[in-house]
Amino acid sequence: MNDFAVVLENVLQVLTAGLLVGSIYALMCVGLGLIFGVMRVINFAQGEFLMLGMYATLYAFTGLNLGVMLGSYIGPIVGALIAGVVLYFAGLLMHRYLLTRVTGIRVVGSEGEGHYPQLILTLGVSLILANAGLIFFGSMPQTVRTPLSTTAWEIGPFIGDHVSVFLNKARSVAFLVSVAIAVALYRFIGRTRIGKTLRAAADNPEAATYMGIDVDRAHSIAFALGCAITAVAGGLVATYYPFQPYVGLDFVIIMYAGVVLGGMGSIVGAFWGGLTIGLVQQLSTLVLPVQLQNAAIFVVFLLIVLIRPEGLLGRNVERT
Repeated sequence: MNDFAVVLENVLQVLTAGLLVGSIYALMCVGLGLIFGVMRVINFAQGEFLMLGMYATLYAFTGLNLGVMLGSYIGPIVGALIAGVVLYFAGLLMHRYLLTRVTGIRVVGSEGEGHYPQLILTLGVSLILANAGLIFFGSMPQTVRTPLSTTAWEIGPFIGDHVSVFLNKARSVAFLVSVAIAVALYRFIGRTRIGKTLRAAADNPEAATYMGIDVDRAHSIAFALGCAITAVAGGLVATYYPFQPYVGLDFVIIMYAGVVLGGMGSIVGAFWGGLTIGLVQQLSTLVLPVQLQNAAIFVVFLLIVLIRPEGLLGRNVERT
């Protein structure tokens, strides 16, 4: 194989890897973007909901024997969806008993619109969940073990007997599920009555209240959905990435970067922001060591923000 074929194969491989990894980042960012877009809450605990989604998927997969019952392809997906349901209700409880004190109509007009107590509250929840996870789950790294994580599909060869692309099966399945969930959420927000309620509560909470919309309920649904979506993303990541109680720190910065890059308050933008980060992260391995992947992400992030401060799809008036 000549040098051109080697370079072409490497470029194609990192591009496909970037798309597969970026789709998972995109789903994480969509969950966080939904919370911020509707509630304007910066949730520092989002990484810990990702971590809880990983453990919930692990225990659902092993405890319900989903691998034997449903197979290696469907079993992890069902486990991740179960994790999403569990974290949806956990998000409802967190919003009802904690966030309602510092969000919604009651903080409109207050200093900082309640953002200062929101930051402290979500940071505190993040620390509590991470350390509670260490107590209950231990520090030993875990994975949702399936044959998919160690096998791949070969696409090609494209040039004679050379230039093939290998798609990791676990990441490929996660890619398909991530895109499907993102499309379903987009249609849900745009076409259902609840989705329109969420958009109204995001655009103008006071006006929505005058129109008879329960803004606190809309915020509760948005927060729970955001937690559930990120938990599902965590469950998909758990099929190929070892995790422990502090794994949220590895992803929460990527989530925030993706949301800002896509445009604060734009769910579609959050998806494309996460996908962009995945592509940049993988493409950087062509010229940089693995240790500098995050540095490459933020170099591109700063360049895009300098050119377009509102983000890729951000708008001044439209939040979701």
